[in-house]
Amino acid sequence: MAATGTEPVGAMGNDAALAVLSKRPQLLYSYFQQLFAQVTNPPIDAIREEIIMATEMAIGRGQPSRARPDGGPPARAAFAVLSNEELEKIRHLSTGDPHGFKTLTLPILYQVADGGAGLRKAIEALRDRASEAIAEGHNVIILSDRGHNAEEAPIPALLAVSAVHHHLVRAGTRTLVGLVLESGEPREVHHFALLIGYGASAVNPYLAFETVHDQVRLGMIAGAAELAEKKYRKAIAKGIVKVISKMGISTIQSYHGAQVFEALGLNQDFVDEYFTERRLASAASASTSSPEK
Repeated sequence: MAATGTEPVGAMGNDAALAVLSKRPQLLYSYFQQLFAQVTNPPIDAIREEIIMATEMAIGRGQPSRARPDGGPPARAAFAVLSNEELEKIRHLSTGDPHGFKTLTLPILYQVADGGAGLRKAIEALRDRASEAIAEGHNVIILSDRGHNAEEAPIPALLAVSAVHHHLVRAGTRTLVGLVLESGEPREVHHFALLIGYGASAVNPYLAFETVHDQVRLGMIAGAAELAEKKYRKAIAKGIVKVISKMGISTIQSYHGAQVFEALGLNQDFVDEYFTERRLASAASASTSSPEK
């Protein structure tokens, strides 16, 4: 992608074995598959109808003001994949203006020694901290896995994004904040499509960029590192446009939070807790049931 600016193309159909059947460790992304419109939405020819395809994303929301009681305009990015420089601009958007942007970076790490229980505890703490950030007036939250080491490992990026997204949806505060991911994990088009589909407004794949720059230094990719990085981002953009066009969607903003995926091989309780809104329905039914139940 960094060399040609396009996503690798394979044969029609995907005959790869399901991740759940593999004996090797798999990324969480591999357990999700894209859905596509079969009847109601005709697919879009993203190449010949490029003029109607939009890759711009809105990030965050301004605080209410007298002129705009619904909040000021959000920041806008030309595409959901942010360069390191663009991420730093967003990180330092806070200007002290009560009606402007206020950004907060939250680490998505957990104690390795605590195992699965520690991971669950870290996700709960992350969700609580996101709600506190909104109460404090922050309208852009950056979820970052930088700083991990042998003692603190990153929470899977897709899990962190989706857990926070659905927590805020249940709390009724999701529209008050933009979620930006800073992670070394995503690198393929499918990864970015999932992250956007489960709530990320923008993603900074810093390790993918470092890899591209390293390949240029080693002579594996010709040209300047900045050009190779630009081609990589272009390939991701074209790949996601191809994905959304199969759903009959012409803007990435319409794909944002749409969750047009199916999970194969994941525990149902895990999916209900972190990737759907079903916990809200179950909690409501529990509150209306009798004390004996």
